Amino acid sequence: MRKLPQGLKLGVATASFQIEGAWNTADKTPHIWDTMCHDHPEYIKDKTNADDACKSFEFYERDIEMLKFLGVEFYRFSISWPRILPTGYANKISETGYQYYNNLINKLLANNIEPVVTIYHWDLPQNLQDLGGWANPLIVDWFGDYAKVLYKLFGDRVKSWITINEPKQFGVFGYGMERFAPRINAAGIGEYLATKNIVLAHARAWHIYDEEFRNTQKGECGITIATDFRGAVSDSPEDIEAGLDAIEFEVGLHSHPIFSSKGGFPDRVVRRVAAKSAEQGFPRSRLPEFTAEEIEYAKGTSDFYGFNHYSTRYYTRSTYTPGSQPIPSYADDLGADFNYLDYEPGLLPHVTVIPPGIRKALKWVKDNCNNPPIFITENGFGTIGGGLRDPERISYYRKYLDNILDAIEEDGCNVVKYTAWSLMDNFEWDSGLSAKFGLFQVDFDDENKKRTARTSALWYKNLIATRTLDSNKTSIPELEEHVF
Repeated sequence: MRKLPQGLKLGVATASFQIEGAWNTADKTPHIWDTMCHDHPEYIKDKTNADDACKSFEFYERDIEMLKFLGVEFYRFSISWPRILPTGYANKISETGYQYYNNLINKLLANNIEPVVTIYHWDLPQNLQDLGGWANPLIVDWFGDYAKVLYKLFGDRVKSWITINEPKQFGVFGYGMERFAPRINAAGIGEYLATKNIVLAHARAWHIYDEEFRNTQKGECGITIATDFRGAVSDSPEDIEAGLDAIEFEVGLHSHPIFSSKGGFPDRVVRRVAAKSAEQGFPRSRLPEFTAEEIEYAKGTSDFYGFNHYSTRYYTRSTYTPGSQPIPSYADDLGADFNYLDYEPGLLPHVTVIPPGIRKALKWVKDNCNNPPIFITENGFGTIGGGLRDPERISYYRKYLDNILDAIEEDGCNVVKYTAWSLMDNFEWDSGLSAKFGLFQVDFDDENKKRTARTSALWYKNLIATRTLDSNKTSIPELEEHVF
């Protein structure tokens, strides 16, 4: 039995596009995922879309009842950029969008649930994408304007802001590959243009908060970075180098400019992209440089480290075949193969159960990012298909929390929030509605999107109530019917 640290807050998370539905209600305009799902349903594994999703735009009060049932201390959710700013710009604020988020925030606070708000969780207005989106340097101004609108509207009550969620995932998968919207696939160039602009857009939003709102609103502002650990397949010097390179490409590309004392992109990434670019005949590195002024502008622009984590990968160059990845590309620049070794596989590869990886990732953040306060803003387990009995999800949470406590107690990591992903089943990006991460099952065939507590919801409710983790226990709670 392990008691949770007194200051560790427990919550759950969702994202606007994944749960809200109401994709064209009132004056909301399309964003890049609306466009992709409608124009090319074949890009989603089950060919579904999020036009309705969980209908949380309509049923958000039921969501709050679920939060109250769990007893969470905070709820992390995101605001849809085109729902609040239909033109994408700050010239027009949607009254319908404002009322929705205003009511949600007020009802959370009325129930003693802290709102933790993500400003951008991948739903870029389509008209801004038509101008280049995150590859256009003007996105720094557009995003800063958007963030300022939110601070003005809600900052009197919202005290925890996350500027951007998982920049690598939408920057690399969206601009350097064809996995996520907007599927630009400008491999080797587009992802790095997006990366630099994302860092500077985040910094702009942080500076606006710091200089114009912090003194009166007394809140905090930071960024969330996917921090799945990257290790080495073996103890060989070559594999160790591959693992060190991998974590700098996967995490350091966005953490180093913001959290390191030096600033700018990580040296390992700079060297590899420059060398590859020269080999390929480019007159300069494909990785854009930060100016000295930009390096200083981005450094230190996060009051906490938002930490999303699902699994771990192990890297080697011994089996990597040059030319097996597009040239140029982010994957070729890294130039290594990965696997999950012989750990417990999940039905979704990116949730392969490797619990020690979260401890290693937390320690990496402590050692490489100036020991910041860490908000674990996502951690969870996905399955394919439904069912209310989910012992594998409970087992995942139990094992990962056990390692988080080791990181806190033995490694001195400053973890202050833990967030389970997700409150309920939702539209899981390119997996569609088929991938299930919810503590609550959602019946997507039901007009009212009935939500029912899984055994993992009962387990998490007990964890919150007792603040005690039985790390060796393998039993699961008796299933009780709780329908919302």
